[in-house]
Amino acid sequence: MVNIKELNPNASPQAAYGARLRRVREARGWIQDHIATMVGCTGRHISAIETGRKSATLPFSRKLDAALELVGTPESFEREWREMKHGSLLEGFPEYVGYEARAVEIRLFEIGLIPGLMQTPEYARAIANGDLQRGSITPEQADERVSFLLERQATLVRPRPPMVFVVMDESCLLQAVGGPKVMNTQLQRLEELAALPNWFVHVSPFELGARRAFNLPVNLLTLSDRSVVAYAESQAQGHVDREPSFVVHMLTAYHQLHGEALSQAASLAKISQLRKGIP
Repeated sequence: MVNIKELNPNASPQAAYGARLRRVREARGWIQDHIATMVGCTGRHISAIETGRKSATLPFSRKLDAALELVGTPESFEREWREMKHGSLLEGFPEYVGYEARAVEIRLFEIGLIPGLMQTPEYARAIANGDLQRGSITPEQADERVSFLLERQATLVRPRPPMVFVVMDESCLLQAVGGPKVMNTQLQRLEELAALPNWFVHVSPFELGARRAFNLPVNLLTLSDRSVVAYAESQAQGHVDREPSFVVHMLTAYHQLHGEALSQAASLAKISQLRKGIP
């Protein structure tokens, strides 16, 4: 009889990942060698992951999802990997990022800070350092956040990049993050992105007042099948939603906000004016 090692899913996130892999595999009646062939590794490698002796990687998790037909689902192993690796992130955000990497259209609204996908490394580091100084994250988590952001930005550089529509509240441009040099480079980065054919950058001016559609950051993703994923967050929690009635309401409000925001030309003029005023 084969000696099957007992697993303790509560030992660590890595152990929970391995235990779930074994549970899902056995529920389908598959041996380790069978699933290994499907994902392009060895049965020994599958065994090592199931028993927690090796850590899963993002490419492995994606291949596993494809083999198990879990791509884009709440049960996907990619989602579990992201939650395991980036446990300091808000609940729901790792799931959102999985969709973001496959979106054909991205619509963003942000208040107070430049949207993450547009941030320079220096700007992102300054934000992480602020959280670090307040004691809300560790130095390792600060490094993770910046690395994770750069990974997200890298997924947008592909043969057929997504269309990205951004509406920033004017407050995003006025927060002095990281000092004059960091802000100058960051504003220049906004101008560079707006020059790309797949980026559309707009500023929601303070004069919009009560007509501004949102009071919290909003992310809307259009996937290749034209379905829409919405993500919104508060200070303590993020939430992903694909319910059509909810998503359509948010998409309508976004279009209303986009229509009231400054044109791209006027937005860039405001950004340029601010950049020239930085000492």
